This record gives sequence, C-alpha cells and structure tokens, in this order.
Amino acid sequence: MAVERALRTAAPYALADVVRQELVERYAAEAVEFLLADYSLTVLQPVTTPPHALPPVSLRNSPAGRAFGAQEPVQEELADGRVRVQLPVSVHGDRLGVLSVTLPATEESGAARAELAQLAQVLGHEVLVADRETDLYLQARRRDRLTLAAEMQWQLLPGRSCSLPEFDLGAQLEPAYAIHGDNYDWSSTADRLTLYVSNGMGEGIDAALLTNLAVNALRNARRAGIPLADQAALADQAVYAQYRGQRYLSVLMLDFDLATGQARVVDAGCPQLRRLRDGAVERVDFEAQLPLGMFEETDYVTQDLKVEPGDRLVFISDGVYDVVSAKGEAYGDAALTRAIQATRLLPASEVPGAVLRELAGHRGTPAPDDDALVVCLDWRGR
Repeated sequence: MAVERALRTAAPYALADVVRQELVERYAAEAVEFLLADYSLTVLQPVTTPPHALPPVSLRNSPAGRAFGAQEPVQEELADGRVRVQLPVSVHGDRLGVLSVTLPATEESGAARAELAQLAQVLGHEVLVADRETDLYLQARRRDRLTLAAEMQWQLLPGRSCSLPEFDLGAQLEPAYAIHGDNYDWSSTADRLTLYVSNGMGEGIDAALLTNLAVNALRNARRAGIPLADQAALADQAVYAQYRGQRYLSVLMLDFDLATGQARVVDAGCPQLRRLRDGAVERVDFEAQLPLGMFEETDYVTQDLKVEPGDRLVFISDGVYDVVSAKGEAYGDAALTRAIQATRLLPASEVPGAVLRELAGHRGTPAPDDDALVVCLDWRGR
C-alpha cells in the first residue's frame, strides 16, 4: 500500500523512477526496469528520460516478451542467487508493457512476487492517468516517428485489447507508424458492448480527418443514448455536411447484449466478418448499406446476429482481404481461413498481430500499399 500511495502521488513523468526507488527500498530489488510495448508490437522500450536512452527488448524471443504475450509473470534464475521477474503491466486486458524486477532469491521473495504482480497493475492504471499530462510514455511507445495521420489515429483509439468476464477483444493496425484511414472503437456498459470497425476513404491526413469526424460523430450519438441505426444516420449527416459526398467512411457497427449474445448490426461498407465456431471458419454477411456520408440523409436499418459462448469473431478491413502477392495472387478467403485456424489457440489479444504477420508473408513486401486492420472478439457471454 505504501508503494501504491507513492505511485498515486508521484509526478506524472516520474512513475518509473518512483516505482524503482520504492521497490529498491521496500523489496530489496537490485534492478527495476519499466518497459512499454511499441505501436507495432515488435519491441518493449524501456521508459527513460530522455526517451530511448536504453536499447529495446524484443517481444518475440525474450522473457519479457513471453510475460507480455501470456499476461503471466515469467521468472528467470540468475547467477549469484538472484531472480528476475517479468511482470505484465495491463489495465482491464489492455496490454501496456512489462515491469522487470531483479530480486535476491530468498524465502520471502515468493510472497514479494505476488505483491509485485499487483503493483504492476497499479502502475498500469497510473500510466493511463499520466498520459493526459506528459508525453513521456507516448514517446516510449514509438521506436520510429509517427506520421501525423498515424498520430491522429492512435490518439483516437480506445486501446489495443480489452478483457471483461463476457468477452476478450484484441486489435492491431498496420503499418503502425503510417496508418491513415482504418480505425476501430469499442465501449461497454453493464449490459452491452458496442463495437465499430471502420475504413475512411483516402490516404494520409485526408483519411485521418475523415475518420476522426466520423468516429466522434458516432461516439456523440452513442453517448446520447441513441440507437445503433440512428447513430449511423447522424454520423452520415455529419460526414455529408462536411464533404458533400466527395468523401465517405465504411463502417461495420455492432451492439451486443452481454446477457443473451444477441447483437444488432449496421453494415455500412467494406469491413468484413469471419466467425470461428466449433472449429469451422465461415464468412458472415449482412445486407450492405451505403457508407457514411455518401448521400444526404441516408436511412439505416439494423440486422440481427446471434453469438454463442465460444465463438470467435474476426473483423478485417479491405487492406487485409484485398492484398495481392508479388505474383498477383489475392490473399482471399482460403488464406484468411488458414490464418484464423492457425491462430485459434492464441488469446484474442495476440490474434490480430499473428494474422497481420501471415498477411505480410503473403504480400512479400516490407511495407503495405494500404493500411490493414484486424479486430478479434472472443465471446464467453454470461
């Protein structure tokens, strides 16, 4: 509790220093390092002042990376009777990074590790609060410079993953440092989960501005308690009023009842849905309606979808299913089905990155021509 109080009263930019000082004093820690995952989910970057003063740690082949991926503590046995514990730092399933603590291997260290795991979660909460008042942690999350469009898009997102009793969510965008039009948004209450998967027309700043307008229009309508179809209609009017039909945004909108799994759906464009149920992958199609902002005062209607406990829903943008290889071969349904099957044992938070890596292998070029989005929803229900 003393460490928690120290974190809550620390200056926003000083969390890494404060947690290090407290753990050295109260737990006899010999080394403490706080690392944050970068936007592309390829490395863990130590939080330092100035930023990037220490080299990054790979997320693919390191103990810290294993702790981040599994969301479980990982312990390393070191020389001279010491242990290093890698503790995941997350908030409601949103994976932020890892707290690495080196301790003397004593009988008391086992109990200390349980307390340290809880303190890592407290640190995660404090980082989210501190992000409002300092750029330090946002700087640590980037290994390269973001384009201005990507900066706008990442600030618009709710997080990269979320875990609640009824569901797990995970999402990833590529190219992480140069995205422009693709986006996702989610919000939950005691009774419902609302999810949007969207693709703004165009590239660069133009696409980012369009997406920011549309997503905030949808949020404004949702927060006013307006039903799903009317949320789409109001956002459609906002986009049309700004662009007069010259630019528009495709979006797949879903509103789930957490108790029953019954969902209302508005399909306004190109994002697609695949469902993994009982080991089989199938495409779920809805009646297509016009993208937001294409015409003035478009009316939208909801359709029904029923999800069952154990279902996995994978949402993809056109930057996934329209990709072609260097030989001109389309990624297609068969390749996407194989990727979803191959990742069926991974948690929802890990699936988008794995699918996008498979997609990069098919594409065969280091940088995609279009941004790509994958969102994975694992449904447990009540």
